[in-house]
Amino acid sequence: MLTIKYPNDVCEQSCDHQDVVNTAKQEVLADRQAQQVAEIFRLLGDTTRVKILQSLSRRELCVCDIATIVEMSQSAVSHQLRLLRNARLVKYHREGKLAWYSLDDNHVGSLLAQTIAHISHE
Repeated sequence: MLTIKYPNDVCEQSCDHQDVVNTAKQEVLADRQAQQVAEIFRLLGDTTRVKILQSLSRRELCVCDIATIVEMSQSAVSHQLRLLRNARLVKYHREGKLAWYSLDDNHVGSLLAQTIAHISHE
């Protein structure tokens, strides 16, 4: 494998900014938190789950409606929703025989909206 080095993407001399390093080390996420963040981003790495979350960011939907929107079976959508629910990205409540889903809280919608804004930004 050929490795291409870009001369401007690394420090050209070794230096130590100990005050900055010490502060950054105190601020770095604990392993457990870093793992939880990575798991959420892993879940967001699936286009179907992103479409489900985007749809739910606009309104509460039942599983039947979500299945129609993403053009999947209710069983497949239910599996995706279970993954999202386990990560506390969505929640649901039952009304009779229907299961209604919504985003778990405003943070999920903000994360999605900021990501969409980031990819739309030129």
